[in-house]
Amino acid sequence: MPTAPEGPGPARVGRSLLYLTVAGVAWGTAGAAASLIYEVSDFGPLSLSFWRCASGLLLLLGALALRARRSPVARPIEPRKRRTIRILGTGIGLTVFQSAYFAAVQHTGLAVATVVTLGAGPVLIAVGARITLGERLGGGGLMAVLGAVGGLLVLMMGSDGATVRPSGIALALLSAAGYAAITLLARWLGRGGGADSLATTAWAFAIGAVGLLPLALAEGLLPHTESLARVVWLLAYVAAVPTALAYVLYFAGAAAVRAATVSVMMLLEPVSAAVIAVLVLEERLTAATVWGTALLLGSVAALALAELRQGQRG
Repeated sequence: MPTAPEGPGPARVGRSLLYLTVAGVAWGTAGAAASLIYEVSDFGPLSLSFWRCASGLLLLLGALALRARRSPVARPIEPRKRRTIRILGTGIGLTVFQSAYFAAVQHTGLAVATVVTLGAGPVLIAVGARITLGERLGGGGLMAVLGAVGGLLVLMMGSDGATVRPSGIALALLSAAGYAAITLLARWLGRGGGADSLATTAWAFAIGAVGLLPLALAEGLLPHTESLARVVWLLAYVAAVPTALAYVLYFAGAAAVRAATVSVMMLLEPVSAAVIAVLVLEERLTAATVWGTALLLGSVAALALAELRQGQRG
């Protein structure tokens, strides 16, 4: 029976929680940027996802080249087998996560697809971490996960006209499985050290771009729009902040804290998206939005405190 590893120091845990917080908030801005792109162009979700991966890859390749020039210091070498598993597993998981989610949105709508994907994610991760990593969630952690799922359900109840279709639910669950897989993989491989989150993210985007290219070509690779400059600037933002930066921080943070904590921390994404929808897109603020956001933030705070206490004991 596997046992939970000795926790990392509180400084590393605190830094990792900060990384995950920034990543979750940044991911929430991607949906708003995508909505603005959809308003002024005929871009489809798969084409947008392809350009997100491809342009994010270009930015990361530039960052890797710049890092090599500025600090040509020898870094810990990860064993070839572990590195291969990390690259292929992360790339495939990321592609499944994004592609299945966008397909679920098309089949059953944004609200239901988001709630099922993000609501099922913490459950799958908590169960998977217990079985494969021996991580104990504890009573407080279980209540936090349940509170997070409840917060997502409340957010969904605040949306009007949601349509639930079995095919969309199945695709959303597939997306959640892909998300759970990359989270568990990052945590499992992060135990041994020697990983490079910048290079891991670049490889994952490369695999994602290759996998999404045929689908994007079928959907329409280039947008038709009269606001090309606006679309280009929005794409540049999506590539730089919620893609290149956020995923690097996510993979770095996910290696140092419990997998279930990672999954709940990432629920900051719908919170960030809800705030932006009200402040930027001028959507109506409902009681469900307020209560759902409060439940999610409370769950995130509870698990963050538990993780810091475990780091201090470790």
